[in-house]
Amino acid sequence: MNDKLVFLGLLYFVQGIPYGLQSSLLPVYLRGAGHSLTRIGLTKILYFPWVLKVLWAPLVDRVGTKRLWLVATVSGLALTCLSSAALSPEAHIWGVAGTLLAMNALASVQDIAVDGAAVGLLKGRSELGLGNTAQVVGYKAGSVFAGGGLLAVIDVAGWGPMFMLLAFVYFGVALFVWGAPVLDDELLRGQAEGRKGVQSDAVHPWRVWRKLLSVPGTPWTIIYVLTYKLGEQGAVTMFPLFLLDNHMTARELGFWNGVIAMGFSICGSSLGGLLLSQFSIGSLMRRVFVMRTVSMAFQSSLLTVLEPSPLMKVMAVLSLSVQHFLGGLITTLTFTTMMHCTQRAEESVQSLQAWTQIPLTSWPPSTHWRQKSQALSFRLPLSFFFWFLSSSVVFLSFSLSPAHPPFFVGV
Repeated sequence: MNDKLVFLGLLYFVQGIPYGLQSSLLPVYLRGAGHSLTRIGLTKILYFPWVLKVLWAPLVDRVGTKRLWLVATVSGLALTCLSSAALSPEAHIWGVAGTLLAMNALASVQDIAVDGAAVGLLKGRSELGLGNTAQVVGYKAGSVFAGGGLLAVIDVAGWGPMFMLLAFVYFGVALFVWGAPVLDDELLRGQAEGRKGVQSDAVHPWRVWRKLLSVPGTPWTIIYVLTYKLGEQGAVTMFPLFLLDNHMTARELGFWNGVIAMGFSICGSSLGGLLLSQFSIGSLMRRVFVMRTVSMAFQSSLLTVLEPSPLMKVMAVLSLSVQHFLGGLITTLTFTTMMHCTQRAEESVQSLQAWTQIPLTSWPPSTHWRQKSQALSFRLPLSFFFWFLSSSVVFLSFSLSPAHPPFFVGV
């Protein structure tokens, strides 16, 4: 079991690096260079390969082996980092955007392969809870490493050396996966069972969607994930930009939001795995979502404070830490719910998990806001995201009521 957790945790660690680069490092880097919130919001287009993940998920699940796909994608990520190291974001912004787009495409393929491996490797409720904890903690640790640690030193180390370091990390992981014995059992299972229906499902991916929607609990889970992630990711993205404009430097923000707050997120994810062995997922999520809504209301109230002060910094760090802690806890519970749902169907429907990774928050403030109304440009989108987050609480209460079919069925 320990070998499985190390294997999955390491793969999710390197998978979280592109997300950390684009969700934490890139927005702060561009904002510090004077780019508008609208232009920063448009960088979310680089996440588009995750939207298309459902198209190639059947191909990855049915053709080749998990080891082959993992080695190929991780090696490809190393090569894209080498390419990005040779570019300067100030002089070659489109080239850098192209490499980041390629990183997202490769990471989305890697996600399909590692999720498929996890479905085959993890057995029983206890393994699922620990496995999903390794998944979330590994992914967030990679995000912290890229979005917090690298942001804190990018002014000293520089863009090129930073991506050279990432290239060496990816090459090392590719060698580890190539010789990992933990894939042997999964490989035998995939060779015996994973070849059925290659022609039909790989060529007609919409059949996968029909199979996915026929699995008990799947439609409810999709609605919940879309509603929650839109509100959660929007709030997580916008509030740090408000702090950068009014209360913190880029280095301070990289430390408090990219390292400390994400550390709380990892603690929340770890706690989620432990709580799953004591309580039901439904009751846990309902309670945690109420706390998340209250903390979000507190964070929104801080948008009215524009004057820098030590007290405001303390309140901002407290808000970031609580939000990330609760977000990490909810993410582990959500991933476990989705894994249970996935194990009731074929591997190819694992593409459902893509929706937890797609940042559906590219709702940038309008360019027509005047500079003197900049505080309002933060309040409006954050109010929008807060509404979506609150809707998740209503949806959970509705789905868990006796009069309606539970989407946590069997969990």
